[in-house]
Amino acid sequence: MIRGKIIRKYQEIQAALDEDLRITLSHLEMEERAAVSALDGLMERNCSLIQEIEQDLDRLTVAIMAQTDTEPDTMSLLSYPKQQDMETLDRVMDLLNRTDPSSVSLDEVKADQILSLTNNMLLLISSQTPIIRKLTKSYSSEVYLDPETAHPKLIISPKGDSATFTDTWQQLPDLPGRFDTTLNVISVQGFNFGRHYWEIDVTGKTYWELGVTYPNIPRKGTTEHCWLGRGAESWCVEFFDGEYTAWHGGVPHQLPFTKRFCRIGVLCSFPAGLVTFVEAENMTPLFSFCAGTFSDGLHLALCPGHDHNGINTNPIVICNAPSPTDDL
Repeated sequence: MIRGKIIRKYQEIQAALDEDLRITLSHLEMEERAAVSALDGLMERNCSLIQEIEQDLDRLTVAIMAQTDTEPDTMSLLSYPKQQDMETLDRVMDLLNRTDPSSVSLDEVKADQILSLTNNMLLLISSQTPIIRKLTKSYSSEVYLDPETAHPKLIISPKGDSATFTDTWQQLPDLPGRFDTTLNVISVQGFNFGRHYWEIDVTGKTYWELGVTYPNIPRKGTTEHCWLGRGAESWCVEFFDGEYTAWHGGVPHQLPFTKRFCRIGVLCSFPAGLVTFVEAENMTPLFSFCAGTFSDGLHLALCPGHDHNGINTNPIVICNAPSPTDDL
């Protein structure tokens, strides 16, 4: 139902643009026809002018020959043809000025205004498309990472916007909420309603996991449910060795992508019970999970992965995450 309505709206937009293009082009074509008609008229007038010039030259030739035959005085011989020649030259220049093709041109100012307006229309449409990008970004929510949940081999930035793997086990308090086996960290903020969107920068990484989780995800020991997406408490997309896999409830879904994306978007919708992953630059859909109804609040969850033989040292970064002290 909604799909059909959206398709019809896009068809109406396309029809409106096509009609506007038709009207604009018809006006331009009408003006072009008028200019061509004017040029045709000038060409005819120029042909007439050429004929008149040829006739004047013939008359001058006859006059010169007649004066030569009667052997007039020198002044008369020189002055008459010269006078006639100057009169003819004046007529020729006058007619050429009045029939100059360069005097026929379209309204360049109007054309520039049309071009400017169409460019403004393009900028407006471009600023609103893809529509899904505009809509999705309107759901952006600020989050920062909770260092008290981070595995001891993760360094959380002071602003709480990134997590970096370190091979050194940091001496940190063994808090109940800290992951002690999986390289996970979750956000301080949890969300229970509405729609929320985050973008995660994974540039240069060869291994990462990211998604959302209920706060009751297991955090201690080697149970598989501590991993993102391996239990019923979390949903995630994983990238490892050039392959993408979506996980929930321990069920893997291989994704048909091979390009190493730089930024991943995560959208959760409580009204629809949806968790959606996209490639954020072009809003390319990666995978969607439908939970129907969420049973608890959701936290953003990240795993930057181990160093992967020294090729996965870059941090995993929440784009535009605020500092924990911003509200103080």
